Formats: sequence, C-alpha cells, structure tokens
Amino acid sequence: MTWYAARSRRGEAGSALVELTWLGLLLLIPLVYVVITVITVQRSAFGSTEAVRAAGRAYVLAPDAATAQQRALTAASVAMADQGVALDPADLVITCHPTPESCLRPGSTVEVRLDLSVALPLMPTLMGDSAASVAVDAAHTEPYGVYREAAR
Repeated sequence: MTWYAARSRRGEAGSALVELTWLGLLLLIPLVYVVITVITVQRSAFGSTEAVRAAGRAYVLAPDAATAQQRALTAASVAMADQGVALDPADLVITCHPTPESCLRPGSTVEVRLDLSVALPLMPTLMGDSAASVAVDAAHTEPYGVYREAAR
C-alpha cells in the first residue's frame, strides 16, 4: 500500500471548515477594526468642518464681540455633538483679520480654527492620554461684509 492510498482512506473530512473558520476570523477581526477606526476619524473630520463653519457664521451674526465668542462656541459644540464628539473649548481658536481689534467691522474677516486629536477606538490609555490618535484640523474664514454696519 502506498502512502497516497493510506492517506486517502483516513480522509480529511471537516478540516476545510475549521481552516476556513480560523482564516475568516483572522482576516475579519482586523478588517472590522479598520472600518470602525475609519468611521471614527471620518465623523470627527466631518464634525470639525461643520463646527468651524457654524462657529464662523454665528460669530459674524452676533451683535457684539462678547456675545459672538459665546455663540461661536455654542454653535461649534452643537455641530460636534451631532457627530458624537465632545468639543474642548480650548481647541477652538477664533482670530479676526486684519487686526484682532477689527472684529465685526466692515471689511474684516473672522478665521475659526479647530485642532483635534482623535483617539483610536479600543486603544489603551497611558497616564490619561490615548496611546494612539489621529490629528484632525479644520479652518474656515467668514467675511463680515463691506456694506454692513459695524457691530458694537
């Protein structure tokens, strides 16, 4: 009896199913993690883009600079909350051009920047900070308008 004949009598019934299951798990788990990570980063990027746009519009429509700052922060927080991301007020930076004193003056512009560090899902934290993160930033410039009356 040859080696091939002995092997064919013993058979390998059922081993393909086990191999396919393990191979599927080994490939599927990393694929699911990559998809979850991409979704997390994408929603943060979309939220930050919408947040700076909303903050710029809210700032320009306010009656004075103090109210404008608060309205811009509220608008940005709501836009980020729509995407399930919490906004730290320190991440939102509002700058007026051509000079910081020219906010809400005809011909001025308001630049809103948002820099986030998005923690990757299911990653451990080291001393309170996420071990792995992706930087997401967005910027929007909103003109005040040349033919508008200056705010107080």
